[in-house]
Amino acid sequence: MKKTTKPLMNFPSRKPLAKAVSLFSAVGLSALLSSGLQAQQVADQVAPEAASQRSENRAHIAKDFIVAAANPYAVEAGYQVLKEGGSAIDAMVTVQTVLGLTEPQSSGLGGGAFMLYYDAKKRQLTTFDGRETAPLAATPELFQDKDGKPLKFFDAVVGGRSVGTPGTVKLMSDTHQRFGKLDWARLLQPAKQLAEDGFIVSPRLAGAITKDQDRLSRYPDTRDYFFTADGKPLPEGYRLTNKDYAETLGLLAKEGAEAFYHGKIGQELVRKVQGITDNPGLLTENDLKSYRIKERPAVCAPYRSYDVCGMGPPSSGALTVGQILGIVASFDLKSLGADNPKSWQIIGDASRLAFADRGRYMADTDYVPMPQGLLDAGYLKQRAELIQPGKPLDTVEAGEPAWSQPIALADDISLELPSTSHLVIVDREGNIVSMTTTIENGFGSRVMSGGFLLNNELTDFSFASHKNGFPIANRLEPGKRPRSSMAPTLVMKDGKPYLAIGSPGGSRIIGYVASALIAHLDWGMSLQDAISKPHLINRFGTFDLEAGTSAEKLKAPLEVMGYKVSVRDLNSGLHGVLFKDGKLIGAADPRREGIVLGD
Repeated sequence: MKKTTKPLMNFPSRKPLAKAVSLFSAVGLSALLSSGLQAQQVADQVAPEAASQRSENRAHIAKDFIVAAANPYAVEAGYQVLKEGGSAIDAMVTVQTVLGLTEPQSSGLGGGAFMLYYDAKKRQLTTFDGRETAPLAATPELFQDKDGKPLKFFDAVVGGRSVGTPGTVKLMSDTHQRFGKLDWARLLQPAKQLAEDGFIVSPRLAGAITKDQDRLSRYPDTRDYFFTADGKPLPEGYRLTNKDYAETLGLLAKEGAEAFYHGKIGQELVRKVQGITDNPGLLTENDLKSYRIKERPAVCAPYRSYDVCGMGPPSSGALTVGQILGIVASFDLKSLGADNPKSWQIIGDASRLAFADRGRYMADTDYVPMPQGLLDAGYLKQRAELIQPGKPLDTVEAGEPAWSQPIALADDISLELPSTSHLVIVDREGNIVSMTTTIENGFGSRVMSGGFLLNNELTDFSFASHKNGFPIANRLEPGKRPRSSMAPTLVMKDGKPYLAIGSPGGSRIIGYVASALIAHLDWGMSLQDAISKPHLINRFGTFDLEAGTSAEKLKAPLEVMGYKVSVRDLNSGLHGVLFKDGKLIGAADPRREGIVLGD
């Protein structure tokens, strides 16, 4: 992998959009496209991916097709696919492979994804689970020391130990075989050409490299790629090439996903994971060969006059978002308003109650049973009755939803940290993709193979398997999929798509999505305003307020109520598309570098 060491240009501003699009002519893309703490406390101490410079995005309105994603290169490439008549799935393949190159800290071929897919002809919504799986040789003690104590988080993350069986490539391949229109090799060509010719390192990527330079320096391949010849982190404006990634995409174009799961790409990946001398992993070629994508029914929860649908277990996204909305439905948030601290006290305590259930019950239901009544209206009404407007809950515990075969479970002890990406695509026929894709922590395991980073998804499992003598639902088991908070969402109105949305952000994804929905559906904000509004998030008792925004004005009122308040960067990456009056209205989060394009 080679890179130039001379600054070429600054990554363009997104104001106006034309400047962002002009980037592609600069690089030739347009042409080629013709442990002692509780888990939640530990998670709060680990900083999220570095925040990008905030910009002021405007909604993009289209009629026929649209794509919203976290990087201009990826959006432009997906836009060209749709313009050529490609399907939403076709565009997803192209967008994902470009994202894996241009924002490698967030997602890629070495990770996994959850995808909602709406088939416009059949008027049918389904979901595809491309989550990573634990190696068959893994045991619940994988992240414990010789005394049975949980490892420190980054001691577990960095290296081969944390790598699960990647699912993204098979998700792209399987869904393309069913719903694709354009040739598979053509869809990989934009990322391949961009890897060969080079792309401009963005401010966000440069900042992430600088922030993580110690861990990125640990392994030679990773260090050689993300640092200059004199050992400095790559700065923004550098043109970065990735010949290994281009070779990987060439093999995938020729041999399909077989090259990854049964061929050379996978063999090299396994060699890398097992060959890490200081922290080797357990992944084998058999794990790759036995990996399967799972199609699952969507989980839908009613809210006001809408149905909010998303991904079920092993994701906790749809269930927890649905619980939050189901609890706040008992209150008149519209009358209270967006600037009222009582509104946020209600939303915050609803989130705390939902997260308590999440920590007790939610995990891969192929391995552990789960209560059937988590979204029952009666149960959520009971949970809502615990909330008194203006007075925060003193303590929050998991509830007792209806359960046909209850078992005793302990509360979860696991971390889930941000670095993820969300994309929304709508094609000419009205087919919709809402997909959240990840390698887990920023830069994943920090291990590279074939020009892409490998995930650290196994650290989404609880490091402990039992607590106080009771099993933890999200304990690590062979072949199991770790619990996630990814919440790709499709809101339905009268049986028709109304809004597709999702975000990165670790376990804060749930709050980002839920509050954006409340802002739009209850407070009447436009989609762009709902995405751009300041964040206020409460998962475990501490109220996180987004630094440098008007959310800080609520610090004193919330503290008077009795909350502990933390003012911090809250780096979401919400992307969404609203279906209104025959138009497609797309919006991108100003906190990251995403844009929206469509015709």
